[in-house]
Amino acid sequence: MAYDEQLAARVRELVPPGTAETRMFGGLAFMVNTHMALSLSGDGLLVRVDDPEAAAARGAEEMRMGERVMTGFMRVPAAALATDDALAGWVGPAVAEAQATPPKVRKTPKTPRRPKGSDKNG
Repeated sequence: MAYDEQLAARVRELVPPGTAETRMFGGLAFMVNTHMALSLSGDGLLVRVDDPEAAAARGAEEMRMGERVMTGFMRVPAAALATDDALAGWVGPAVAEAQATPPKVRKTPKTPRRPKGSDKNG
């Protein structure tokens, strides 16, 4: 699924410097503090939320991937993003939520196991 390039340009003006962009879920994700803050796909926006009920009251919908509900994120339809103030009202809190989440720590790879039948002494 493609994403709206004009919406992407508007989002870029609102996210903090150093925000990484990566293609994800068929769209464009904005990564803050190693976490996805928001993503564009189709003509809408997927945003990280801390209060799903408040987001739903503002017009956001559950985000589903197949039959599964994606917790912590909601989809905002394009109609709710028409003005710059409306967009900022979704981008700001999504970025703040990602910034408040501790960065992911990369796991170190495990030492590879020796194949069965190999001798420890070589």
